[in-house]
Amino acid sequence: MLNETEQRLISLIQGGLPISSRPWAEIGRQMDLDEEQVLEQVRSLQERGIIKRFGLVVRHHELGYTANAMVVWDVPDERIQAVGEALGRHDCVTLCYQRPRRLPQWPYNLFCMIHGKDRERVLGIIEELVEAEGLQDIPHEVLFSGERFKQRGARYL
Repeated sequence: MLNETEQRLISLIQGGLPISSRPWAEIGRQMDLDEEQVLEQVRSLQERGIIKRFGLVVRHHELGYTANAMVVWDVPDERIQAVGEALGRHDCVTLCYQRPRRLPQWPYNLFCMIHGKDRERVLGIIEELVEAEGLQDIPHEVLFSGERFKQRGARYL
């Protein structure tokens, strides 16, 4: 269970840390806490497994990565763990996760995201992944993004 201070801290940091040489001090000012008190709260949340890691949301489109593909795979259930872990080890794969099939219309159960500056390069990367991981026998489709409507990190509170 989260106390009021922890809820407020999570609410403040989930939108991103302030761009500052001392972001925790800045958050502390917003919470009427000093920097060390904020860090103690963060450490407590980490120790309890409430915060597992801090990450960065890169707005890839603004960096010129406009060919963004979700590759969907129809992986035999007995191979899903091995194939997911293998794909997830590649730096070019930014997301890789399993989802249930929705038969008969949707046979795909493994999803991975690949970003590139052009479609040809992304398709080449996918071919390289298939070859490197021996996935020639795994049916897949490449779904390139169309219009982007929203991109941000998750919000929990």
